Amino acid sequence: MKKIAYKNWALFILWIAFFLQQGTRQIFSATLPQIQNSFHVSKTQIGVVATVFTLLYGICVPFAGIAADIFKRKWMIVIGVGVFSFGIFFSGFASGVGVLLIAYSILNGCGQSFYYPSSTSIIGQLHKESRATAFATLQYGLYAGIVSVSAIAGWCADQGADGWRMPFWIFGGVGLFWVLILIFFLKDTPPAASAATSQEKATPGEALKAIFSKPTAICVMLGLTMMIYVDFGFKTWMPTFLQEHFHCSLAKAAFTAVLWHYLGAFVGVMAGAHFADKFVKKHHGVRLTTGVIGLAGGIPFIIAMAYAPSLTLCAAAMALFGFFRGIYDSNLFAALFDVVDARYHASATGVVLAMAFVLGSASPTVIGWMFDHMEMTFSVASLSVFYLLGALILLTARLLFIKRDYCA
Repeated sequence: MKKIAYKNWALFILWIAFFLQQGTRQIFSATLPQIQNSFHVSKTQIGVVATVFTLLYGICVPFAGIAADIFKRKWMIVIGVGVFSFGIFFSGFASGVGVLLIAYSILNGCGQSFYYPSSTSIIGQLHKESRATAFATLQYGLYAGIVSVSAIAGWCADQGADGWRMPFWIFGGVGLFWVLILIFFLKDTPPAASAATSQEKATPGEALKAIFSKPTAICVMLGLTMMIYVDFGFKTWMPTFLQEHFHCSLAKAAFTAVLWHYLGAFVGVMAGAHFADKFVKKHHGVRLTTGVIGLAGGIPFIIAMAYAPSLTLCAAAMALFGFFRGIYDSNLFAALFDVVDARYHASATGVVLAMAFVLGSASPTVIGWMFDHMEMTFSVASLSVFYLLGALILLTARLLFIKRDYCA
């Protein structure tokens, strides 16, 4: 297989794995009201399931990233997809919150941590000249997975009291099948090496130094933390908000909560990637600029979707919120890789995701508690504060650090 053909084939099979990874996360949110009723627990208690998942992912992902820079990245991906798919499948048999914590939060969270650092490292290596566009294409897997799986999960949940179990079984099974595709068709692409140490393996200490010696990388990490807090709060609780606030069916709420947001993101992510790839050689800070625009631009539409007087206006606000979220997503890891040596890309991805997920993991529980004790509209609107903080952090990196830190 020719090199140019294989890099696109690798992107495709990793895209499907990412589709499953991100889509299966949304099964829980899409069926959350029915799971809550089945287990007879409060919103705060059920929110803990999503928080523990996020926290476990954050704890495990730096080790997965460092391992990917030391061991074979193909097998990190295979192990990760296998473990999280089994966790999703087993979640369908949960009889209470305790079992769901083991299957969904622990197995799923730990397994998913092994996928992203290795896959983005391989893609970044194979698509060096069109990195932002390749990452934007991968990002479509996130959008398509969340929308498609949400729609199917919501429909299944409306079929009966135990309908929420079916999508866990379906997509968990598909994920276990895709492990075989990865084993037989994904090549073990050797990690990139810097000129100075062409054959040496990266060490954890070197990787951490490469990341934390760059203020820009730290700012990217903190900006992602703010975005993750908003993202998990939004994805976990927006279906419930639409169902209770606008009296939608579970299927309609699950689908509407993600459809318009990710349609907007679909447009935004390619626009941001195109823009950055065109100007990055002349303006090294352009990837950070798109991040600032994405977070700052989303602020008014988070507030608008919370206080919209109708479902139609809420959907329009979610679409515009999604458009700016897509602009931010388009250059997130491309911006990180611009300031971190290629040998440490997987480690950098793991460390950045770890800090962002650990610090942002409280969101599902906090928003669940706010839903139990405050107005739902205010609870959703409060997410805008974290987008503002993220935009200010990235703006600081753009103005003060990028010229010194740039090394791509």
